[in-house]
Amino acid sequence: MYRQLSKHVIQLKTLKNMLKLISTAILLLMMNGTFALSTDKQKDIEIEADSAEMDDIKGVTIYKGRVVVNQGSIRMTGHTMTVHFDEGGDMELVIMQGNPATYRQLPDNSKVYDEAEARQMEYYSLKDFVILIDNALVTQEGLKFSGSRIEYDTVLSKVKAKGSTKTVTTKDGKTQKKQDGRVKITIKKKKQ
Repeated sequence: MYRQLSKHVIQLKTLKNMLKLISTAILLLMMNGTFALSTDKQKDIEIEADSAEMDDIKGVTIYKGRVVVNQGSIRMTGHTMTVHFDEGGDMELVIMQGNPATYRQLPDNSKVYDEAEARQMEYYSLKDFVILIDNALVTQEGLKFSGSRIEYDTVLSKVKAKGSTKTVTTKDGKTQKKQDGRVKITIKKKKQ
């Protein structure tokens, strides 16, 4: 009887883990749904990686090695994707790292993909907020933003870009942050 009960507990945990993986994939790909093809959400989600590791106690799932996430026109790539869950099992943070981590998506009524890349992409699901960190670049039809950090509010469609900063030590031994880089925005001229 103990073995049967133990077997059922293991099966329930496996089912719970699979449901968590599926919900992670769905929430991850909805993060920029405001720009996606309206049919993207109806497509199957595929996650590929060399390995996946789930820790229910810490509430973390880590995908490693050539991570690729696809759903319809959406494609994300990186070398590591870490998904953090709150105590209720809801996704609260997704971090995609790469050299660079990439994202592309085809908006409705467009033939040109929106693209983003950075060494690290962070998605805060509860705030609908995306942060691109380190060599960040966002390209949307005729417009390019680049900087050390780009923040994007997916609900309000607001973009904030920042140049890089570095910490310097002054003569009196105090440390302070100093602007080191600049934001670059390129607007392509429309063809006539």
